[in-house]
Amino acid sequence: MATVQTQIRIDEDVKKQAAELFNQLGLDMSSAVNIFLRQAIMRGGLPFSVEIPKFKQEVIDAMEEAKQTSRDPNTKRYSSFAEALEDID
Repeated sequence: MATVQTQIRIDEDVKKQAAELFNQLGLDMSSAVNIFLRQAIMRGGLPFSVEIPKFKQEVIDAMEEAKQTSRDPNTKRYSSFAEALEDID
């Protein structure tokens, strides 16, 4: 199968996050994009729903912050909810 080089513009932070995710899945960016394109062709459209979020922007921002915090190796970890509550008191 012949391949062609394709160039696309992606937000730098989005590319970095996607590359990290794909790496965890054992994929490189090219393989992930090929999977996406094949799924789009197979389904005759985008392989996921595209819709306007039902959450306020501040909720979406808080969820993103929580996601980033959960991935930060410097964030303090707790073995139980009770332990976290003790730390708060």
